[in-house]
Amino acid sequence: MRELAPALKAHIETGATTLCRCWRVTRRDGTVLGFTEHDADLTVDGTRFLAASGFSASEAETALGLAAPNGEVAGAFSSEAISDGDLERGLYDGARVEVLLVNWAEPAQFLLEHVREIGEVTRTENSFRAELRGLAARLDQPMGRVYGRRCDARLGDARCGLSLSAFKAMGAIVAADSLQASVSGIASFASGWFGFGVLTFTSGALAGRAVDIAGHQAGNPARLTFWLPLPEAPAIGDTFEIFAGCDKSFAACKAKFGNGLNFQGFPHMPGSDFAYSYVSGATAHDGSVLMG
Repeated sequence: MRELAPALKAHIETGATTLCRCWRVTRRDGTVLGFTEHDADLTVDGTRFLAASGFSASEAETALGLAAPNGEVAGAFSSEAISDGDLERGLYDGARVEVLLVNWAEPAQFLLEHVREIGEVTRTENSFRAELRGLAARLDQPMGRVYGRRCDARLGDARCGLSLSAFKAMGAIVAADSLQASVSGIASFASGWFGFGVLTFTSGALAGRAVDIAGHQAGNPARLTFWLPLPEAPAIGDTFEIFAGCDKSFAACKAKFGNGLNFQGFPHMPGSDFAYSYVSGATAHDGSVLMG
């Protein structure tokens, strides 16, 4: 049973309260940010909570046992709080959120109500909405490996074991919009070589941003298409490095990368067509059944 500090308990029992909620967000990179629904900034437990963040919260549902509680917060993008670029780069994915009940007239009086993690985030042009998941939600996540014909490793990671230095190229933007680009520097590569690959900008406004490639058409200049639109079109002359793509098939792993021994899928596992198949046969001249 949770116990209130005597001062906060006495304040609540007066019936005329000065309470608000604050959210302390700890991102995976260690950055700590504070937001509050109050109309003025507050400093609570050593953290400054911003009032100009436009944060608001829905009602939260809580259940006994291991059921995962849920709720959500919504807000407007603010230069002092959260930017669209921060969410686009995934800086808040899986962030820890501490929800505090605070007496804004006496910020030393507060209660840590619960701890959540940020789950799915949806964005519109000028606002966002973030799902708050209870820690018990981790119990719903799949653990271990799932059998599949295709590889479940990331190209170049420890399980893959492939050195990507031999499969990297450098290039520059010739023309582009947010969904496709004509590029120089990769004219010698066949169509599809960089399909499913990754392009990382090394200069310009998008420097450091990685982009997943949906398609690659050879030529001079070559043409690349992206899975998702960029926040802005790259400028002519922006440079990048690009890595070959892998479609996760055993054939590509063996022929394209020479890495068949490290393939992390199960290419020879019988599929559903085998599992649901049945024996067919024909009658031979002697009356026996020929299996086919």
